[in-house]
Amino acid sequence: MPLAEILAVLMVVAVIAALMIGYPVALTLAGVSLGFAVIGHTLGAMDFLILGALPQRIFGVMTNETLLAIPMFIFMGVMLERSRVAEELLETMGRLFGALRGGLGISVIVVGTLLAAAKGVVGATTVTMGLIALPAMLRFGYDPRLAAGTVAATATLAQIFPPATVLVLLGDQLGNSYQAAQLAKGIFAPRSVTVSDLFAGALLPGFALVALYLIYVIAVALLRPQAAPAIPPDPNAPRGLALAWRLVAVLVAPLLLIAAVLGSILGGVATPTEAASIGAVGAILLAMRKAGLHGLMMPVVERTTQITSMIFLILIGATMFSLVFRALGGDVMVERALTDLPGGVAGALLAVMLAMFLLGFVMDAFEIIFVVVPIVAPALLKMPGVDPVWLGIMMAVNLQTSYMHPPLGPTLFFLRGVAPPEITTRHIYVGIIPFVLIQIVALIVLWSVPGLATALPHALYGR
Repeated sequence: MPLAEILAVLMVVAVIAALMIGYPVALTLAGVSLGFAVIGHTLGAMDFLILGALPQRIFGVMTNETLLAIPMFIFMGVMLERSRVAEELLETMGRLFGALRGGLGISVIVVGTLLAAAKGVVGATTVTMGLIALPAMLRFGYDPRLAAGTVAATATLAQIFPPATVLVLLGDQLGNSYQAAQLAKGIFAPRSVTVSDLFAGALLPGFALVALYLIYVIAVALLRPQAAPAIPPDPNAPRGLALAWRLVAVLVAPLLLIAAVLGSILGGVATPTEAASIGAVGAILLAMRKAGLHGLMMPVVERTTQITSMIFLILIGATMFSLVFRALGGDVMVERALTDLPGGVAGALLAVMLAMFLLGFVMDAFEIIFVVVPIVAPALLKMPGVDPVWLGIMMAVNLQTSYMHPPLGPTLFFLRGVAPPEITTRHIYVGIIPFVLIQIVALIVLWSVPGLATALPHALYGR
């Protein structure tokens, strides 16, 4: 193996080691890359002057119109989190389904799905659901394992349900990779893949996962009634028509907001960035209707700034990592390794999916998208039969699975931090296992039936 490629491998190992020790991600990516650039230049494996392209790349990141959607989608999610929409939704849905065994679990999944579609950030959804849903499920006698697993799994839907931040970033990175792959094959009028394509592609798999979660909770309620009991009737709670009007009042505004954002994107009326601004304004209006904006706006802006800064700092560090990795010939090495794997295209895809799944234990989804996808996606998209939208949805569901997989899934740590004392780490780990199995089944089905991801984009955009 040439010296440059040895350095490329060592650079990846050094980054993973530093992350496992606990160093900040963005600084690790940039610092390790800079160190290996100096080593590579000293040993004659690369030219240090290639880093002169870094300012232009950073400028390209900061002026990327697609990525402008990120802060506005985050603002929308944080605003909805602070406006107490989730509490009202869960209370009303609980009354609607509570008389059924497993009814509260069904309500948690439905409300979690709505929050996932409204927030788009796993951590925020997990914390909100953990603080609201877990105490309620325990109070009404739910098995702690079922309660913890249901909340954790439902919260990770924010990883796959539009307008998930992960899908926005994946769409941007896959779009660049798809164009690079086509140009490498001599196609000088390349087709594009957009965030809108991934949003459309994620809908059917996302709803399929929700359906599988619901089937599991209903099955547990039927087979083990004591694990998911019905809620005792409240004589003071609204019933009949009053409950129906209460449900309409609680559901209409969030559903209209989600419909306005997704509908404008899928219908081609607005770009994701324009739709994100609609969502941000809608979240402000919803918060004003619920509780007013007094004392609310500043904490929301501060939290939005923190999350956005974290994402873009990681992106800048990943840009430097990618630049040095390519200068050392790492991209050529990865393409050669994937091409030479036994099993052809299926073997290469399986290797990449397994690597991303394992990296999900030590790296955030954003980091994997910024670091891994630009390296492996161009090589995969050059292979016959690999559709970029299908590949993107497979990656998103895969990252979602690693996010909830014990022992290192980030969702489990988020939930552990807000769970009541009665919920132990063992409860969370055991409770999530059936949902992880559901995720693996969903991945296998998606692998076998790519049309689940490609049918809707093809119908809407003819791709």
